[in-house]
Formats: sequence, C-alpha cells, structure tokens
Amino acid sequence: MIYFVGAGSGAADLITVRGARLLGEADVVIYAGSLVNPALLETCRADCEIYDSASMTLEQVLAVMDRAESEGKTTVRLHTGDPSIYGAIREQMDALDARGYTYDVTPGVSSFCGAAAALKAEYTLPNVSQTVIITRAEGRTPVPEKEQLRALASHGSTMVLFLSTGLLEKAEQELMAGGYSADTPAAIVYKATWPDEKVFRCTVSTLARTARENQITKTALIAVGGFLGSEYDRSLLYDPGFSHGCREASK
Repeated sequence: MIYFVGAGSGAADLITVRGARLLGEADVVIYAGSLVNPALLETCRADCEIYDSASMTLEQVLAVMDRAESEGKTTVRLHTGDPSIYGAIREQMDALDARGYTYDVTPGVSSFCGAAAALKAEYTLPNVSQTVIITRAEGRTPVPEKEQLRALASHGSTMVLFLSTGLLEKAEQELMAGGYSADTPAAIVYKATWPDEKVFRCTVSTLARTARENQITKTALIAVGGFLGSEYDRSLLYDPGFSHGCREASK
C-alpha cells in the first residue's frame, strides 16, 4: 500500500493525526527534502527506509515504490503542504494505476493557509473579496494563456502566488497591468509556520524591492489584495438583525 501524505505547512505538529500515524507505521518514506520539515522524520520507526526525493527523478521515486510493493512493504510519499497543490502527484498516481497498485491520499494543511495564519488575516471579507485565486507567475514552466497573472488580476480578488519569489519584478508589473493599483496591499510570507517564519508587508509595486531588501529568494508565498487592508463589511452571519436557520433576527 502506498500513502500520499500532506506534511502540512511547515511546523511539525501541523501534520494531521492520520498523517502522523501513517508516517509512524511506514516501512518506506519518500519525502520532499527541500520543502518538508525534517523534524517530521522523527516520527518514523528506527528501521524505516527514508529517501529524500529532492534529487530524485519521477522514475527513481517509482523504482523505490516498485521495490517496496514487491516486498509487501508500506510506503508513505510525504509531500509538503497539501499534496493536491503543486504536488506533482497526478503523474505518480497515473503510474501507480498503470501498475495496479493500491494507494490513498491524506490531505494536509496547505502553506497558503499557513500564510493567512502568519498574517493574522482572513482571505474572504464581505464587500472586499469572496474569491481566492491560487496561482503562480510564469517562469520556466508556462501557464495557460487565460491564466496569465494579468488576466487573473482583472478580477481584483485575493490572490496567493506560489513558486514566484524569484519572478517578482515581472509579477508585480503583470499584476498592475491587470488591474491592481500600485498601492494595493501585499505581503511576502517566508516559510509560513516554520520556526524561522518571516512576514513582510508591502504593496504590489514594492514586492520585488521588499524581497530583494530582505534577501528572500525562495520558500515564500506572495499574498495580494484588499483583504490585507482595514476596510470591510461586518459579516451578516453574526449580525443581530439577520435571520438564518439557526437564529431569528432580534427586533
């Protein structure tokens, strides 16, 4: 059996209870060493075979899984955050389907959730933004034309950029060309929920400068939007004058 497990956003105790249990039971663990907190490996058994996939190809990862399956062992493929977001798990699952292997996916706390916690912010505020766009700037890996930052920025919603810290000069130009004003609130969250977490608040037009001045080149998320400002409407859910299925409005 093969388990894909989300390691969580960084802090070792933010892995799910199920994920921690599977990690402790595994015979083989393949973890994303460049992104996963190594403290999580302390959960593994002393006799567990541990592989760092940072320097491995897909074929090498699959070879480890093949050998474990042939020996009747349990494998945990430990991905950063939640494996469904930029986890490159589809190609692994398709390969396992072709081999007839049984596998399961355990979700994790994504770093975009960790970033909101670090910012002490709510992505969805009434009359500010009810939509969160999770995307990345175009680099060596292209993005579909309709998902260019300029096009997505036209919605003016909350936006969280993964894998974009080294592309901020172009990204901030595209964001402003798409509709965000130069003074739209923004933030760079470095290693959200890790012990060395850092938060830098800025504006869309100063993203690149902020990263450069603070020597942030990777392992950071970029958040953009009015949710980082101070203006928003009160939620109707808890408004005494608003009725819903669990409460009548007060008179």
